[in-house]
Amino acid sequence: MPLTWLQLVLSASGTLALAYTLLPRRRGTPPPPPGPRRLPFIGNLLDVPAEKSWIKFADAGDICSISILGQQTTILNSASAARDLLDKKSSIYSDRPFVVMAGELGGWKDALGLMPYGDRYRRLRRTAHSFFGSPKIMTSFHPLEKQEVHKFAKRLMEKPTDFAAHIDKTAGATILRICHGYQVKEDGEDDFLALGSTAMRQFSQATSPGGFLVNAIPPLRHLPPWVPGTAFLALGKVFKETLHRMVDEPLEWVKEQIATGTAQPSILYHLLEGKKLTEEEEFEAKWLVGSLYAGGAHTTLATISAFFKAMVLYPEVMAKAQREIDSVVGDGRLPKLSDRNDLPYTSALVLEVYRWHAGGPTAVPHCLSEDDIHNGWFIPKGSIVIANIWKMTHDPRVYTDPMVFNPGRFIPCENKQPEMDPTDLVFGFGRRICPGRVLAETSVWLIVATTLAVFNISCDPDGGEIDLDQTPGIVRCVIGPRERQTGKLTMQLSLPSPFECLIEPRSARAVELIQADVQL
Repeated sequence: MPLTWLQLVLSASGTLALAYTLLPRRRGTPPPPPGPRRLPFIGNLLDVPAEKSWIKFADAGDICSISILGQQTTILNSASAARDLLDKKSSIYSDRPFVVMAGELGGWKDALGLMPYGDRYRRLRRTAHSFFGSPKIMTSFHPLEKQEVHKFAKRLMEKPTDFAAHIDKTAGATILRICHGYQVKEDGEDDFLALGSTAMRQFSQATSPGGFLVNAIPPLRHLPPWVPGTAFLALGKVFKETLHRMVDEPLEWVKEQIATGTAQPSILYHLLEGKKLTEEEEFEAKWLVGSLYAGGAHTTLATISAFFKAMVLYPEVMAKAQREIDSVVGDGRLPKLSDRNDLPYTSALVLEVYRWHAGGPTAVPHCLSEDDIHNGWFIPKGSIVIANIWKMTHDPRVYTDPMVFNPGRFIPCENKQPEMDPTDLVFGFGRRICPGRVLAETSVWLIVATTLAVFNISCDPDGGEIDLDQTPGIVRCVIGPRERQTGKLTMQLSLPSPFECLIEPRSARAVELIQADVQL
């Protein structure tokens, strides 16, 4: 019986991979970083767990490596190793792996997160830095952030059991206002938020480990669509259409607002208004703000969810932070970002949330663009390089009792210096560090401080036992009460494991502050 196209491609790919794994290293080439024993052909395929790989390889040394079907992956388990490679050698460690289903078929190669390192990436990063690059630049957005967090407090008071959905909506609303000057609908489903959630859900599906064979065997993307087993080609078109709608529709909305003279100040307004952009310039403008929305709006959920969980598990920490806020802010207003320096324990609490729960435990992988020799180990061009953020933020050499939630570790005292700032780890490294880091930090701080000022968070007696576990993954979607109760998460954000809690206003005065209108 004649071979099908799929069988031919699989056979050829398997033969090439087998040949690669069996070929001896060139004479004089140093060995790869240490790792588990590699089997012929499949390498370490059986050593990689389906979930929580950050724990599996956490004790394998500061640098370790595995190989799967000839593809080497280097795992960095310490902050010093990540800085040595991803920071100090960022010129060759800043590319992204080629993820076929998401990047090419799904269209995400045009977004900052998966964009290859090159001239376009550098231009977009410079533009992003001009808007988000420092706390001083960000001050113009503070009133807008404050207003969105106030809306969050109102939603939380009205429907406290939906706290995860409220967090998600607030993060998306803030980014859309800053990037597009768009205000989301308060009632019912918002079209732009729903479109973003769908695109991120599809991104998660496209990048899920073992989800699509084409990610492991890229030549399969060249098969004609009539070949059996190529349904992924049609699915990729659906993913790309959704992504392009997420990027294009807000752009067209801003153009309409500019044309009618009703556009609100925003990044996209600044890039478009009064200018005649080339096709390339408009392409870069829409993908910049689309990338910021996709990345920023869909990562805050994990951090703030972890904050709520920590407050349930450590009520003494919540009480201490509330006493500090009461003494500095009083009960006549809500906290402002200008209060940050006067609330050291609250700020330390935010840092501890970042450290205690790594929302992206293995971050987005880097890819090496040239051969490298590090500490006598050979890391070949094309290697995938993963920073194990979870291990770095739970390294007992760096953090005392790392499994314990303790904001005091970041407050200097007479006998010790504060421990390492986790925001130097969780936002990435080198030339791939998160471009919206400053925005994310200010938004998270304001949500935490406002929540502590007006709400008490406590254990729900009917909610069952709360553990310290977290779900696998790096991205997110809207998680409602039903999903939290059942634990059925549809995406790969590393959220805290499902839990329930009681959220109640602290006082009648707190209710008044929440219900009051806030103006820009």
